[in-house]
Amino acid sequence: MITKRIIPCLDVKNGRVVKGTNFEGLSDVSSPIELAKYYSANGADELVFYDITASAEGRELFTDILRETAKHVFIPLTVGGGINTLDDFDRVLKCGADKVSVNSGAIKNPNLVHDAAKKYGKQCVVLSADVKRVDGIFRVFAKGGRENTGMDAIEWIKKCAANGAGEIVLNSIDTDGVKGGFDLEMLEAVCNVVDVPVIASGGAGKIEDFITLFNTLPKVDAGLAASIFHFGEVKISDLKNAMVQAGIPTRKD
Repeated sequence: MITKRIIPCLDVKNGRVVKGTNFEGLSDVSSPIELAKYYSANGADELVFYDITASAEGRELFTDILRETAKHVFIPLTVGGGINTLDDFDRVLKCGADKVSVNSGAIKNPNLVHDAAKKYGKQCVVLSADVKRVDGIFRVFAKGGRENTGMDAIEWIKKCAANGAGEIVLNSIDTDGVKGGFDLEMLEAVCNVVDVPVIASGGAGKIEDFITLFNTLPKVDAGLAASIFHFGEVKISDLKNAMVQAGIPTRKD
């Protein structure tokens, strides 16, 4: 049975890790390099690095900080933010990323996922979808959750998976930073239409939220979180021990 992955997320703005609620009210947390070192050495299965304002500010991702962070990470590293072209994929992979996450860039250029998968392989291409309920319908948001595209999120994710996205990170804007648990309804809707790994993001507040996630939706491959790990509210070692006790397949060091 495939082990469930635990993935801390570094949301980086101006070279610092930040965290907010519902994608707003960002506060400074730490250095991405120091946090990356810590997580790499303390049981994280993978790490995600997002330059969260690159798309909204219309610029390229900060490669100097990424390069330095990648030097200290000995687990798979997924990187996103301002990824709009194949050249961006190339640049980020050369900086040390194992996988590249695309969101707004794929919305602007629907061929980007297909072209990147063809050039670098599906395993390198991660679709990161920022999704929020609008009048009861799951809608895709762009530019770090700032812009409602009006697109149906489930259809969009299904299309991108068919076009070559090897993994889906589903970011629920509704539950982001609220710490009331993952968005199980939204996640189930996505799991029902794709056959690639799905990573749950947004809403984790305690160890039990991960147990509930994996027990309720066995198709979900990984749980991603930020603030509960950054602020020491949940230690990855404690989380993994609880997962083992709950009978959830887990990689232990």
